[in-house]
Amino acid sequence: MEKFEALIERLPPCLHWSPDGEIRVVGHRIGLYSVMKRHQAGCTPEEILEELPTLSPGEIREVIEFYQENREQVDAYVEDYRAELQRQEAAYEPTPAALRIRRLMEEKARTGEKA
Repeated sequence: MEKFEALIERLPPCLHWSPDGEIRVVGHRIGLYSVMKRHQAGCTPEEILEELPTLSPGEIREVIEFYQENREQVDAYVEDYRAELQRQEAAYEPTPAALRIRRLMEEKARTGEKA
């Protein structure tokens, strides 16, 4: 949190800092990262709305405006979030049960059997 304290202090009414350390849209489990990932990938606000239909057009517009006004800090937050996701993904080790289920699903896919 300390790393992004200045950013957190400037959050608009549609965003809040969650106790788990994520910036989220108020009233949703959708984070700033999820909206920014789509925006930075070139999605229009309308396309973001299609992918995240529980958000309102106004919320999407506010989040994008916040990004435009705080681009450097939001970019740093998004990059830090992305790096943490990659770290967690790299550290993931499936359980024996998950490996067994994966093998069974692959076998069914090969034989054409429905799950």
